[in-house]
Amino acid sequence: MSCNYAEGLSKYENKGVLGVAEIFDTPELVEEKCEQLVKMILASSHTVVHTGAGISTSAGIPDFRGPNGVWTLEEKGEKPAVNISFDDAVPTRTHMALKSLVASGHVQYIVSQNIDGLHLRSGLAREHLSELHGNMFLEVCTKCRRQYVRSSPAPTVGKKETGNICPGTSAERACRRGKLIDNILDWEHDLPENDLQLAFMHSAMADLNICLGTTLQIVPSGDLPLKNLKHGGRLVICNLQPTKHDKKADLKISTYVDAVLERVAKRLGVEIPEYRREEDPTKRDTYSLQWNIDGKMVKTLEKRYDSTIKEKNQLKKRCSTSSIDQDREDLKRNNKKLKQEQPGNATNEGDFNS
Repeated sequence: MSCNYAEGLSKYENKGVLGVAEIFDTPELVEEKCEQLVKMILASSHTVVHTGAGISTSAGIPDFRGPNGVWTLEEKGEKPAVNISFDDAVPTRTHMALKSLVASGHVQYIVSQNIDGLHLRSGLAREHLSELHGNMFLEVCTKCRRQYVRSSPAPTVGKKETGNICPGTSAERACRRGKLIDNILDWEHDLPENDLQLAFMHSAMADLNICLGTTLQIVPSGDLPLKNLKHGGRLVICNLQPTKHDKKADLKISTYVDAVLERVAKRLGVEIPEYRREEDPTKRDTYSLQWNIDGKMVKTLEKRYDSTIKEKNQLKKRCSTSSIDQDREDLKRNNKKLKQEQPGNATNEGDFNS
């Protein structure tokens, strides 16, 4: 449960701004903004979605900084009234919509701050996902660094030993004496290198970064959606509470994320499937599936990133130069027009004396 997860972390005072009131757009405005978002997605060749705790609240998992969030209530000495176990929670309409939007080519990558494992359980492939803060349904070998999918949440949080040893798989032998730890970051831990590197490159390359259900307070995760702005990219934020980056957004939608994704998928002609237990990787035998990021994938994206950013910078430079040249031409024309309109330059002096 979210409360158990939060209680398992070390003490940390600066949890950000908590309990800010939620804002709701009118139904008419939501429809209008969803139509805008669809147009932005269709115009984008590389779209990245950044997800936070707000996309899992409809699964019964409380968020952290909302009016009834875990840390908001913690300050009052209270706990959320609704707090489903991670085992019993299932992927939401948003999780399933994102899986379909990736499959249809409308979304290229997802960057998540969530540890609930619902992106994994939706059937989303590892190659399309960075999990920056860990995953409750994983264990990691301290020796060979292989990540194994569990059939139940790990018994510990904060990268602690679970009591299990590296099992290997049917295709690969187990390493010797490798101990397994949970995959959940504590406050002081560095973000996983490959996940962060892929998240950064995809975010910077993106024509469009979309933020769903996050106040973007935790760094560096919360700043990644801004990485495309200097390259001419666009930013959309969908969250009930204000975020620290609202002023930088091209579009801000204030309503439930499930409602937004349902409208967007419908307009794009993308069907949102129901969650199917038989397609959930966590319902297989424990340790039968690995969840590592392939190092070759990182290197391949690095080459693409370098090429894409170079092209974007060259285009920006050309546009900037073209804009400067245009401004200069406009200035010349305006100056010439102003001179012609001055009395001392009139062709017929009597025109100004009548």
